[in-house]
Amino acid sequence: MTEEQLKKRIGTENPFRVPEGYFEGFTSGLMEHLPEKERVVTNRTPTMWEKIRPLVYMAAMFVGAMLIIRIASTHYVPGQETTGNEDIDKEMEYINMAMENSMLDDYSLYVYLTNDDE
Repeated sequence: MTEEQLKKRIGTENPFRVPEGYFEGFTSGLMEHLPEKERVVTNRTPTMWEKIRPLVYMAAMFVGAMLIIRIASTHYVPGQETTGNEDIDKEMEYINMAMENSMLDDYSLYVYLTNDDE
C-alpha cells in the first residue's frame, strides 16, 4: 500500500482526543480522592559533624592542593633541603633559563645591557 492509500483508508485527523472539560476539574477531583495527611514538622539541631564538615572539606582541599603543587614542582627532590651555597646556583639556573627563553642573541643582549639612555 502506498502512503496515499493509507491516508484514504485511515484518515488524516488526530485519533487521540481528550473529552471536553476534562482538565477543568481535574486538580480539585484528584485532591478530593487523596487521603488527608498531617504534616509533621520536626525541628532538629544539626550535629557537630554537620557543623564542621564544610571546614574539614575546605582544609582537605587546601592540603591536597599543596601536595599536588609540591609533587608537581620540577625542582622538588624528596629529602633535599636548600643551603646557602645552592642559592647562587639556582639563581644562575633561573637566569640561564630566562635567557634561553628570551630569544635574544649575544649581540642583542650586549646592546640591551650597554644601552646608556639615562
